[in-house]
Amino acid sequence: MEQQPLTAISPLDGRYARKLEPLRELFSEYGLIRNRTLVEVRWLQFLAAHPGIPEVPALDRPERDFLNQIVDNFSGDDARKVKDIEKVTNHDVKAVEYFLAERLGDSGQLAALKPFLHFACTSEDINNTSYALMLRQGRNDLLIPAVRKIIGKLHALSQTTADQSMLSRTHGQTASPTTLGKEIANVIYRLERQLTLLAQVPAMAKMNGAVGNFNAHAVAYPDVDWEAASKEFIESLGLTYNPYTTQIEPHDWMAEYCDALARINTILIDASRDIWGYISLGYFTQRRVKNEVGSSTMPHKVNPIDFENAEGNLGIANALLGHFSAKLPISRWQRDLSDSTVQRNFGTAAGHAYLAYQSMLGGLERLNPNAARIDEDLADRWELLAEPVQTVMRKHGITDAYEQLKELTRGEAIDAARMAEFVAGLDIPDADKKVLAALTPAGYIGIAAKLARAVKP
Repeated sequence: MEQQPLTAISPLDGRYARKLEPLRELFSEYGLIRNRTLVEVRWLQFLAAHPGIPEVPALDRPERDFLNQIVDNFSGDDARKVKDIEKVTNHDVKAVEYFLAERLGDSGQLAALKPFLHFACTSEDINNTSYALMLRQGRNDLLIPAVRKIIGKLHALSQTTADQSMLSRTHGQTASPTTLGKEIANVIYRLERQLTLLAQVPAMAKMNGAVGNFNAHAVAYPDVDWEAASKEFIESLGLTYNPYTTQIEPHDWMAEYCDALARINTILIDASRDIWGYISLGYFTQRRVKNEVGSSTMPHKVNPIDFENAEGNLGIANALLGHFSAKLPISRWQRDLSDSTVQRNFGTAAGHAYLAYQSMLGGLERLNPNAARIDEDLADRWELLAEPVQTVMRKHGITDAYEQLKELTRGEAIDAARMAEFVAGLDIPDADKKVLAALTPAGYIGIAAKLARAVKP
């Protein structure tokens, strides 16, 4: 059967393929091959520029430009050539080396570089560096900007609803009022903190040979400070050098990365569920899309599908990220290959997360706060004032304040008149009586509005 979106096994390459186009160049097999090619070329250029390795011909401007163009102009056709070579070698990294050897030709100064392609490298030197480049770019260019768009939309909503009093619910039961903007501000603050932690995870890499000891390097060029050279090379790519490894970079930083991203996703799951609930209560209405169908049998429905899709895809992403975090730092002795097939799924996790971010942003763009419904739900909840009344009573030494308010309000429908009567009969100073008498459910919000306005995206 012909490969096309309708025959794709994964919905990322089928149903949702169009939405994930920005990820394709980076997280695909093509993206991995392109990064491997970049690392091999940059290592060759580094060796040519190193004064302690005179056997590598120094590169003139034309040779440097030629090598740079291999990287800069790397195409789908180039990747297919590498895959064709892999059919013969049955080794993906060696196929990149042979591809580059073919590009260098059989004569001239470029051909003289061939012996130093993949010099003293194990495949993992190329792979770990390539994945570090992939994950760093994916985080910086795609994932963090997508979450920042969500934060921007949440911030705008929090500011316009900072003063909108709203009934809280703890354990599903009515609780002290808040404002809609303050509840949204909570999400913003959480996301900002976790984004900072994700951005701080160092993308680490190593270039130290078969078991991490520079064995072959030290035999071929014993006078070269290979630790310093490797560190310089890794840092030239914008990565963080790991000096202690086996054959593989141990992937601890990848676990940190996955955990940080999963925490962001968990916050968004929490927010999606809360917003879904507020839509159900009528606190939000959703902008209708012409010709969209909410139900195959109930024409009235406008379903909160964007938040449901976000929740589902974030769950899939986190399931994968959790496995990556638990599995990747573990390798038998100096190397086993169980990490290789797992790492190839980074794009799947990123794809589900990115898809969820788009869904959530789309859902937020359709939301309209329904002030009338929010106000209606809060208006007659006079029992909520039991908290401030008993707190002021405690202030004046009334030891059974809590019990008195419990007797008055627990399980009871209390109206404004009943609460006013109770306050009027209290043995407390008149000034505090006036404060309590002036309270309404909608006005009992503490500094929620101030907190909402103060949150920074």
